[in-house]
Amino acid sequence: MESAARIEQSLEAAIDRSTAKPCPPTLAKAVHYAVFPGGARVRPSLTLAVASACGEKVNTVTDGAAAAIEMLHCASLVHDDLPCFDNSDLRRGKPSVHSLYGQPLAVLVGDALIVEAFNTIALTAAHDPAKLTALIACVSNAVGMPNGIAAGQAWETEKRIDVIEYHRAKTGSLFVGSVSAGAIAGGVDPSEWRPLGEKIGEAYQLADDLLDATGSSNECGKPVAQDSINSKPNAILEFGLEHAMKRLKQTVHDAADVVPVCDGSDDLRELIINQATRLVPAKYSNMAA
Repeated sequence: MESAARIEQSLEAAIDRSTAKPCPPTLAKAVHYAVFPGGARVRPSLTLAVASACGEKVNTVTDGAAAAIEMLHCASLVHDDLPCFDNSDLRRGKPSVHSLYGQPLAVLVGDALIVEAFNTIALTAAHDPAKLTALIACVSNAVGMPNGIAAGQAWETEKRIDVIEYHRAKTGSLFVGSVSAGAIAGGVDPSEWRPLGEKIGEAYQLADDLLDATGSSNECGKPVAQDSINSKPNAILEFGLEHAMKRLKQTVHDAADVVPVCDGSDDLRELIINQATRLVPAKYSNMAA
């Protein structure tokens, strides 16, 4: 089965299970709305790609980990769009969850997806206690404290923002979690894969800053210029377009260079380059080549 189909199938199974009766029907609808249709599913795709490169033997564990990673990503988007943070009424080209269902339910949607992510890992890795324990620890680090998504969001409340820690936690941490979860599912040491996750996270943040500073809402599927409006750090605003593009290009190649030696390393490097190319707006593609 192709990775995209595996991801959607795993997500559908998890969401159908968690929103079955007696779940309140509006909460069930809002949770489904937050997850489907999704974006590019970059993070779970990395989980599957790394697991495959490491010689994955049991798809169930990998698929569960990938679905959990994507649910946590979706939860972070729902919370990030809330008026108390980015106050965004648009996400993935459609109304954000809070603008359609209200703020209280949006908070609950994010909370429910976080819990269901860990429930999915527990259900799909129950037969392998060693992997189950490692996955729970890995994913917890990616979304909690001291340097997961929650910590990254909290940096926005500080008077002085440590930009490196802010981006590393808010964006990079889940990429580290994605590749590490894939390594765990593939039965190898996840610490060897951490540098890859860090580099991909850095590249993705640079690309996201580029889109926010120079893109359109139609292209991004969400409001642009939010970093400027909300006084958040942005690599393009801080360093200039040309320098940021050079840094993005270098970071992508650095990511490809740190892929550990394994049977599927060549395919994984190609995936990284292709994903990075997709993130860059077409009008700047010649600068990123």
